[in-house]
Amino acid sequence: MPDTSGQNSFAGWLGDHAVPLTHLDPAAPLDDLEPLRGIVGDARVVAIGESSHFINEFSLMRQRILRFLVERCGFTVLAFEYGFSEGFPLDAWAQGEGTDDDLATHLAATIPVGIDEPLRWMRRHNATAAKPVRFAGIDIPAAGGSLLPALSPVADYLRQIDPETVPAAEAAMRIAESFAGASAASAAPAWTRLTTAEQDALSAILTRLLIRFRAVESLYVSRSDQRSYDIALRRLKGACYGNHHFRSMAELYAGTGLTADTSARDLYLAESVRWQLERLGPETRIVLAAHNAHIQKASISFNGHLTGLPMGQYLHNALGDKYFALGLSSPTGHTADMRPDENARFGFAVDHTALQPPEPGSIEAAFTDADLGLSIADLRPARTEASAGPDRIRIQSAYLHTPVLDAFDGILNTPTSTVADNV
Repeated sequence: MPDTSGQNSFAGWLGDHAVPLTHLDPAAPLDDLEPLRGIVGDARVVAIGESSHFINEFSLMRQRILRFLVERCGFTVLAFEYGFSEGFPLDAWAQGEGTDDDLATHLAATIPVGIDEPLRWMRRHNATAAKPVRFAGIDIPAAGGSLLPALSPVADYLRQIDPETVPAAEAAMRIAESFAGASAASAAPAWTRLTTAEQDALSAILTRLLIRFRAVESLYVSRSDQRSYDIALRRLKGACYGNHHFRSMAELYAGTGLTADTSARDLYLAESVRWQLERLGPETRIVLAAHNAHIQKASISFNGHLTGLPMGQYLHNALGDKYFALGLSSPTGHTADMRPDENARFGFAVDHTALQPPEPGSIEAAFTDADLGLSIADLRPARTEASAGPDRIRIQSAYLHTPVLDAFDGILNTPTSTVADNV
């Protein structure tokens, strides 16, 4: 039988330190979240995770925490696991541009990952707020589904600033268009069907454009302005990192990938967060919404093999204690397993998978053993006070083996989880 003494000891610690919460309703009073003020302290970036996309309870709690951190703690930006390039029209909409109905048009081709309700709340809040909340996408274009959302505005920029390079940008767009999809699940297989010559040509063009951007920055800025240049460069980097992501994922599944080569996407995510911090001023504080596997601070390994360095690890290395990672998980209910299906709308099907009882050694088992319902725990004191911590956390219906106390600064537990019906 497995030795559960350490787990039971941690469950006891958790029972003494976790703080109960009373509401899932985003419109409910926020008083039960007051302990969160002390937990996050003076962090500049508070990341709110989820063990699976498409879960109703996680979406509701994220909305409540966003409200609390903005209304009571002065946070100024919502950053989302959403394309950097595509984030700009959403920020404009959240600031009051256009009509309320325009959001549906903006998100028509987007995977429904729970971004719409936070944006609607932001638009309502900003209508009367003395200091409006900004929205920022931080991901590679289309979350890996297509390079075009980044390359198209880069080409527009070059038409005005450097017409000589437009043919190269258009050549890259022609190749990118041939495998563009609604998500990485549909685009990645299509990328593998490109000829080696096409794959290499796309990489070469993007690298050539990126180096030129950097080499003639002063020329580009003199013909436009610093902000326009910075945005165009970040978009181009997104296309470069996205292209690398296709190659690294293909090699990973073929068994020929380099160690942790898939980290490029997470590096881009982290760099995008820092890009916003640097440009929006020293008072900027960011609420960051992304999957647990992106926000955690410990490396990602499967079956003993290092596969990636997550965004949270990069941000922790750069920001130290100014970065706070709050994981969200649930011990019971259903989760959304994403199964590749090229015939499905987004390149994957969502299976409503019943969660099995939590495995011994998991953070979910600790919350269950401590008889805790909806609650939040600051894990940082446990690093010195608890004899042993959990060694795994749910990722969809499976488990990611990771030192939970090192990977996350806090955990929010929802007693059950249900899959959204809009996927």
